[in-house]
Amino acid sequence: MRILVVGSGGREHAICWKISQNRNVEKIFCAPGNGGVSLLEKGENVDIKGVDSLLQFALENKIDLTIVGSEELLVDGIVDRFKEAGLKIFGPDKKSALLEGSKSFAKDFMKKYGIKTAEYATFTKADKAKEYLNNCKYPIVVKASGLAAGKGVIICQDKLEANKAIDDIMVDKIFKDAGNEVVIEEFLEGVEASILSITDSNIIVPFISAKDHKKIGEKETGLNTGGMGTIAPNPYVTKSVYENFITDIMNPTLEGIKKEKMDFAGFIFFGLMITEKGVYLLEYNMRLGDPETQVVLPLLESDFIDILNSAMDKKLNECHIKWSNKNACCVVVASGGYPKEYKKGYEINGIDKINDLVFIAGANEKDGKLYTNGGRVLNIVALGNTLDEARKKVYSEIENIDFEDKYYRKDIGILYK
Repeated sequence: MRILVVGSGGREHAICWKISQNRNVEKIFCAPGNGGVSLLEKGENVDIKGVDSLLQFALENKIDLTIVGSEELLVDGIVDRFKEAGLKIFGPDKKSALLEGSKSFAKDFMKKYGIKTAEYATFTKADKAKEYLNNCKYPIVVKASGLAAGKGVIICQDKLEANKAIDDIMVDKIFKDAGNEVVIEEFLEGVEASILSITDSNIIVPFISAKDHKKIGEKETGLNTGGMGTIAPNPYVTKSVYENFITDIMNPTLEGIKKEKMDFAGFIFFGLMITEKGVYLLEYNMRLGDPETQVVLPLLESDFIDILNSAMDKKLNECHIKWSNKNACCVVVASGGYPKEYKKGYEINGIDKINDLVFIAGANEKDGKLYTNGGRVLNIVALGNTLDEARKKVYSEIENIDFEDKYYRKDIGILYK
């Protein structure tokens, strides 16, 4: 098999690493890829972007399967275009991708199918959104409706902060066109959980749970990022929490997919909030999460390609997915200054000293050396019989990594509640 993985982050490196374990996989192209993929025995980066260029490459290189890592191209309809050309591609079509591409569409979908979620209102005019704030309970959440690279959510403690958030998003366009519409949402107090899953539109099969650490600072302080680390399984996803997720969120989501005639084979990421009042759905992502993928896939004992093929053949109900009973911890090592401004081009040393897994995110390879090229530079992942064991292994490994101005959180996996 010749496989094309679309994307450039740590998630894509982890996907390429996992599918390279299948003996039938001959070659893995990653577009545009990163320095980690190019170091895989079967991996090769291809510097192409955009649906048209990717489609042409897939046809010319006889690609057997394309896996889309990033969300923008799914929303742009890459799956529809590939299928029209007779190519196999894993992911939602343009219609189904709206569950991630538009928060207002997703919230309306949740409301229509009785999926447990926070109260909300949507607005396309800043003045109307500000009027709504007069009758809100605080804190409140203001979200850019479109894609904002995981950063379009602002928690506002009072009306003054909420007004500023609306100006930032809708007037100053800090998230560009993603802010043409906003969702103002009830604030939920609790602990977040991530459940990745796979669907063939007949059933949804959840993966092992994970917990993301979104804030830049320890004890979940500071700005939102794309994620500074993850653990799996999530200790807060107890048996009762899981059962509530299945009953109140996953099953009605599947009902909605069927009734809306969304027919695809792909991933669904359920972003959950576990509260004293129950388990709520915060959002859908219609692809694997980052950095959740980096901590979940190392626990997967079944063959990843076999699972994807089962979904595309509409035989997911016949597929038994086996998971390790170990714990995993992933810590993101970032460039100083992230998620704001940061410098690139620093040489990365010490990766050869790491005994556990390293997934490259924002780094380029040149003449056998790696150089920083992004905010989140790399992920170190370790497995252990306990969460504490996995954490200790990761943090002992991080000391080996050296590049100028490196930054990482020292509390990934610490349970504060």
